Amino acid sequence: MPDTREYLTQEKYNELVKELENLKTVRRKEVAESLEYAKSLGDLSENAEYQEARELQANIEDRISKLETMLQTTVIVKMHHSEVVGIGSTVTIQKEGESTKAVYKIVGSEEADLAKSKLSINSPLGNAMLGKKEGDAFSAKTPNGVVKYSVVHIE
Repeated sequence: MPDTREYLTQEKYNELVKELENLKTVRRKEVAESLEYAKSLGDLSENAEYQEARELQANIEDRISKLETMLQTTVIVKMHHSEVVGIGSTVTIQKEGESTKAVYKIVGSEEADLAKSKLSINSPLGNAMLGKKEGDAFSAKTPNGVVKYSVVHIE
């Protein structure tokens, strides 16, 4: 059975709680007002403002539902130094046959952001690193085939 928990830092958790609160209090009210205004314009079947407001309302309700579910299953990850790669680790890896190194922070899927070198534990590379120690070699399946790496350093 797949792990349905969401792993988040306290910072990201707080950010999502704040987003949820904003959606429930501010955005819902704004959309309700937009719907009322659009209804006042008359014929709803050809009312672009009404259709747009309904679509926005559906998107907001979907996001609220997703956030509520996610926050109920969240595990707060504390950043700590460990001998093995896990969620919250900052890992330096090196591709076999190359001299350049890459540094990634291993995070839950909601926090993943490659532009900030935050790699999801659910990504092929992130998952392949889990449980490895400094000096360990591992392989990750990529679109270009299997690539071999080694763990240079763990923080």
